[in-house]
Amino acid sequence: MDLDAVRTFVVAADAGQFQEAAAELAVTQQAVSKRIAALERGLDVRLFTRTARGAQLTIDGQAFLPHARELLRVAERAVASVHAARRPLRVDVIASRSGQSGLMRGFHRAHPEVDLDVVMVFDVEAAVGAIRSGAIDASFRAVAKPGAPLPDDIESVRVLDEPLQLLTGPGHALASARSVTLAQLVGHRIWMPGIVPGTEWAAYYDDLVARFGLTIESTGPNFGSDALLDTVADTPALATFMGEHSRLVWPTGHGLRRIPVTDPTPVYPHSLLWHRDNPHPALATLRAHLAATPPAVDAPGTWTPDWVHRR
Repeated sequence: MDLDAVRTFVVAADAGQFQEAAAELAVTQQAVSKRIAALERGLDVRLFTRTARGAQLTIDGQAFLPHARELLRVAERAVASVHAARRPLRVDVIASRSGQSGLMRGFHRAHPEVDLDVVMVFDVEAAVGAIRSGAIDASFRAVAKPGAPLPDDIESVRVLDEPLQLLTGPGHALASARSVTLAQLVGHRIWMPGIVPGTEWAAYYDDLVARFGLTIESTGPNFGSDALLDTVADTPALATFMGEHSRLVWPTGHGLRRIPVTDPTPVYPHSLLWHRDNPHPALATLRAHLAATPPAVDAPGTWTPDWVHRR
């Protein structure tokens, strides 16, 4: 359907006269008449009747008018979707309660004028593919996994080193500790359902286990954070790791403890990934916001795997 003809029809319907429609559209009255006639032929109906007072909508014209308006709105949205400055900035985070989400909440508070779409993509390979296809503008990820370097057209910068904490129930042997060392965790069961082999977070915890002799179990279905918290609270033999900036809420009766891990402190490295040719103006704003508070990369007393990007 010819959108110029549809637009002419809507303007003429609102104006009530072809002459006024022509003036608003900056075309001749003859052009307006030809567009309306072509639209009527395509629809095989009469849209207007001419009267002494101008052009009045027929019953068919009245029926078509709301759909014509919607056609023009859809067209405007379609155009806006491919103009970076007119669409939301689409950013991938690993989980809604993660430290990455906290970074985006801070960005939104600092820049409420920026429209945001926050999404969750499965792993770093999927995130890189979405960045390269234009489905998202940026992603927070730990990069790069062993044997999976980033493509040349993907840029990255380290934006957050998030310390891990031990989460225990009140009956756990370490529940009363103010802090625990990695050596003290040897022999304790750390339960983390949802670790998927082949992902970047699985690679991180595999290296943590290999380096410090820990026992991390990922058995059983992942029913989400609420079920994990319930199980840890009720099972003295289990604990779990969580990021220091993770926002979790649990019932008062759970009595859960968040305990810092030291000597060294394992930190999960979050990097921002984006395509070097991405033109979205809000992406530069996000990068500048994150650069204002750079992380202490590889600070003394911390640990990250050797394969993590050091920038």
